[in-house]
Amino acid sequence: MALASQTTPTDAEAALGVSGASAVLSRLLPVVILVALMWAVRVVDVVVPADFNENGIVPRRVSGLDGIIWAPLLHVSFGHLIANTVPTSVLGALIAVRDRTRFVVVAALSTFGSGIGVWAVAPSRTVTVGASGLAFGLLGYLVARGLFDRTLVSILIGLGALLFYGGMLFGVLPNRAGVSWQAHLFGLLAGVAAAAMLDRRPDRPRGIATTT
Repeated sequence: MALASQTTPTDAEAALGVSGASAVLSRLLPVVILVALMWAVRVVDVVVPADFNENGIVPRRVSGLDGIIWAPLLHVSFGHLIANTVPTSVLGALIAVRDRTRFVVVAALSTFGSGIGVWAVAPSRTVTVGASGLAFGLLGYLVARGLFDRTLVSILIGLGALLFYGGMLFGVLPNRAGVSWQAHLFGLLAGVAAAAMLDRRPDRPRGIATTT
């Protein structure tokens, strides 16, 4: 009769597993901090109450430019916050788990691009708040990176993001009152631009290489 012996992980293997999990959590830290700030601001806004939303983006007013920084942290309701938390968390994690510095750069470029677009073309006498422009930027980056990078991992991630969140793209159309399609459109474009700017592949011939 054969006897099966039970193996247990060595200390080195266990340490390697802990180290790997710690590295992943470390990469996701910027996403966690961002989402935590979004929720903290909303809770304080409700409890105080403080009406932080007055600090959003005010089109074509110099005093409204600082709203570009604050807008992603501000939301008009918990429903609005939840709607932005999910895509921001998922799409942000897909970027940060590979490179957290890249997530920070993409998030910053998406926020700035979306905010400038809103400031320039949104209707007067409006205040725009919410992280949806940022979320659109993250989506645009992931999809575009698959096109620019052309590695299997990037393509699969881009296709996955498009499959689950492709419906967001309808948000770039001006078809809903009270929703800033400008933030969505310019955020998406900023994310695509970020993918192009961060594409570090060396130039190489297109098509199939042949040997003689």
